[in-house]
Amino acid sequence: MTLKKLILPGLLTFLFLAGLKVSGVEPVFEQKDPTTHLTKYIQAQRYIVSNYFGNADLNELYKSSIKYMVRSLSDSTMKVDGTPIDTLFKGLNVTSLTESASRFQNAYLYISNNNEEEDMGALTEQAIRGMFSTLDPHSIYIEPEDNEQIQEEFAGKFQGIGVQFNIIQDTITVITAIAGGPSDQLGIRSGDRIIEIEDSTSVGFTNEMVLRRLRGEKGSKVNVTIKRPNVSEPLYFTITRDDIPLYTVDTSYMLDEQTGYIKINRFAATTHQEFMQAMTDLKSVGMERLVLDLRGNPGGYLTQAIAIAEEFFPVGTELVSTKSKHSRFNGDYSSRKNGAFKDKPVIILVDEGAASASEIVSGAIQDHDRGLIVGKRTFGKGLVQQQYELIDESSVRVTISRYYTPSGRLIQKPFTEGGKEDYAYEIYRREEAQNDAVEFIDHVPDSLKFTTDAGRTVYGGGGIIPDYIIPEDTTVSAYVINFAIREQASFDFVRNFLDNKGDAFRAEWGGDFQNFRDNFQWSEEDKKGIKEMLIERGMAISDTVKTPRFTRDSLYIPEGHFEENSWLVEGRMKAELARQAWDMTKFYPIINDVFDTTIEEAMKLWDAVARLEALAQSGGTSSSEGK
Repeated sequence: MTLKKLILPGLLTFLFLAGLKVSGVEPVFEQKDPTTHLTKYIQAQRYIVSNYFGNADLNELYKSSIKYMVRSLSDSTMKVDGTPIDTLFKGLNVTSLTESASRFQNAYLYISNNNEEEDMGALTEQAIRGMFSTLDPHSIYIEPEDNEQIQEEFAGKFQGIGVQFNIIQDTITVITAIAGGPSDQLGIRSGDRIIEIEDSTSVGFTNEMVLRRLRGEKGSKVNVTIKRPNVSEPLYFTITRDDIPLYTVDTSYMLDEQTGYIKINRFAATTHQEFMQAMTDLKSVGMERLVLDLRGNPGGYLTQAIAIAEEFFPVGTELVSTKSKHSRFNGDYSSRKNGAFKDKPVIILVDEGAASASEIVSGAIQDHDRGLIVGKRTFGKGLVQQQYELIDESSVRVTISRYYTPSGRLIQKPFTEGGKEDYAYEIYRREEAQNDAVEFIDHVPDSLKFTTDAGRTVYGGGGIIPDYIIPEDTTVSAYVINFAIREQASFDFVRNFLDNKGDAFRAEWGGDFQNFRDNFQWSEEDKKGIKEMLIERGMAISDTVKTPRFTRDSLYIPEGHFEENSWLVEGRMKAELARQAWDMTKFYPIINDVFDTTIEEAMKLWDAVARLEALAQSGGTSSSEGK
């Protein structure tokens, strides 16, 4: 980094604030202290100009920031024409950071001096959002309170007592004690009600209040009073807070005697470590091939995607490259070692929710003919972001480069700068086209067609097109199960079941999840209770309706419809029972057993994986493996 780069931002801030000191508005300073706001604006703009992968128009950044401020004014009568907040007068052409800072200073002080009731902090945030509205959809401003949560999620841990909870009838109810955490070690379990924290009632707490009271620094202690179902006296615990892991591998288990399954929900700091542990555990019980589920995985750290991808390749295999306006963000990334699983057959499951790092892994596997990509067309995010912290612990996330798969594909789907809402909702419009991926292929220009190592055709410009496309199963009616989920019936029924029958259930099933998975069924009494709970919550069975229909509070279904679809609700409640009786890792095997036709279809494709492996080894040419 040059001396100029080090000095210039500080100098700009100094000049900015020095200008304020001589502007004759010391009373406003004392009342509202704009130093942080103004510094924050400069920082955000500097991070954009210095790091954005494309050409950030400084004039547009400035004008859009002022427009967003003006739109957010509480005083809609404030004079605009000819004032420092007028962006329409001729001759406005901001060409330097210094000029932008000076103009924003004048606009800020004009508003502050003319209406002391304006929230200048909120207006500054709107100004920053205005700048980002001119950029790509993934460059964003992050508020301080959101920034802390995001940092925790991607660091892979937080500090607290280690429970998942819900507020049920105004009472904190433990859903699961996180395995190995401080609460689990003390014997706190699913169903326990936390009724006091530090000798003060916790009844009526909101989620935010619970987090504030139960989270805290590692090593600190908190006293809680617990009411346990079917235990007359309250239980008292002193819990020593500790690091609580936030797992990114949702679950790993065997689909059959030789097929392992791993589901990753995002790529955070601990993902590669979790993945390797899961693979080691599966190999120890006979895994010879893998289904890696990246559906719904929005991405995360580029480094983690590369670390996982290289486990499937020999040393020196190209995995991804990045390109930017700024040469320091350009890079070519290849596997630095012989991957631990470079010879294991692999299928990767994807859908429209798989993005970014998920597409990097999928793209490398597909381009090198290393395994099959199965499912639906992925999101299409081919941009890389860097996060920068601002003075008040808020952050900005700026796109610094594009990434390209080994074949040279940019899989970023089209966007217009500033069109963030349409861009985000594009995946929902895909649902209208059952053959979305096929239609995409039919309209791909030759310039977006690429070839894999073995000569298969693959496509850029709109996500990863699977080698085998498996559309949604539209034969199942989801009305009843959607109603049950909306009304929290699954959760509440299971909570009541464990409150009343939990000890007997744990005695019979608690030590053998596989037995539960294979053999547990709801009793006829339980099935009747499930139906009665849904009716109590607004499910109406009527001989006057021919097809199910929702109203705001109710679901109307024809006679016999519930009986035809009750297996869906019962399956969802069995999965919820697994979650509350064990933990979240046991939820997914049941869900997959009951609902997941994509896994079922993927398990029929291992012969195709073998053919692809033979094709890759021969260096032959072929059309895409299967559509």
